[in-house]
Amino acid sequence: MKKDQIIHGNCLDALVKLPDGSVDLVFADPPYNLQLSGQLRRPDQSVVDAVDDDWDQFDSFAEYDALSAAWLSECRRILKPDGALWVIGSYHNIFRLGKQIQDLGFWMLNDIIWRKSNPMPNFRGRRFTNAHETLIWAAKSAEAKYTFNYDAMKALNEGLQMRSDWYLPICSGAERLKDETGSKAHPTQKPENLLARILLASTKRGDIILDPFFGSGTTGAAAKRLGRHYIGIEQDKKYVALASQRIAAIRPVIDDSLLELSEKRAQPRVPFGALIEGGLLQTGDTLFDKSGQHQARIRADGSLITKSRLSGSIHGLGAKLQDQPSCNGWQYWHIRKNGKAICIDQLREEYRTLNMPADKA
Repeated sequence: MKKDQIIHGNCLDALVKLPDGSVDLVFADPPYNLQLSGQLRRPDQSVVDAVDDDWDQFDSFAEYDALSAAWLSECRRILKPDGALWVIGSYHNIFRLGKQIQDLGFWMLNDIIWRKSNPMPNFRGRRFTNAHETLIWAAKSAEAKYTFNYDAMKALNEGLQMRSDWYLPICSGAERLKDETGSKAHPTQKPENLLARILLASTKRGDIILDPFFGSGTTGAAAKRLGRHYIGIEQDKKYVALASQRIAAIRPVIDDSLLELSEKRAQPRVPFGALIEGGLLQTGDTLFDKSGQHQARIRADGSLITKSRLSGSIHGLGAKLQDQPSCNGWQYWHIRKNGKAICIDQLREEYRTLNMPADKA
């Protein structure tokens, strides 16, 4: 199967030719089925450039549902066992798509709200301004070991867990592709930052992303910049040419190491006792939580004990003291070194650096 290609043709015709279990991720921006009737005008009576193309016209919900079931079924077949799916839509179609996704055996992981910082106004004043779209993220099955780059998302969000509401602008300015008349080249071009976040969150470098509704090629552009591969399917020859030209102009990052994501879950396990054996901690050292409310001393076997004789592992005792079902002791416990309170997770990283080969640390 050829990577980094755009297939010109009907979505279903092209999908059936792709081999089973051959891609890592599917991103789909299918027709919205907006059901528009008549022209939409601004208060000054100028016509709004809305989505009224033939590809978004369906005679009935049943027709739309049949297409959705067909392409979703094929995408599930093409996904690797640990693959995942992202689908974006508006209130017109996302709920119908969600039902199909669950019925086909996908396992729902999250719904993401893309909150637009600069949405199009509601010109008729009869409804709320439609300021968001919804993305569904689903694994191929409940058993799939899907990719989630938690630490990368946390780093992107200034050290805080990434939430399921994303505040990003719509595609505009220099990023918006224009045709020879200066008009929008594609009516539903998505911002590249949106696709970049999706790929950073749920793929690894070298993964293959399939986009069955390739349009202006945003998925391919983001994939090329981030060291991923793409396969796009697009039935409109004009959009194939547009996407091809766009992606060809992108110069990928020269230093591949800049595209590596460091995920703590993928790093070798370090037992807490190894820090004692390695001399980074000692029996009798006092650990404390960030607030200073709880303290415990390290015992010879690597367990902790408080003055009130509560004892347990760094994780178990931390959970008891907070009356919580679980606790990440590496993040919870701190120690004072050279007059400064540091998290013991820093000592774990130091141990890895000192004691593990570079290709394993």
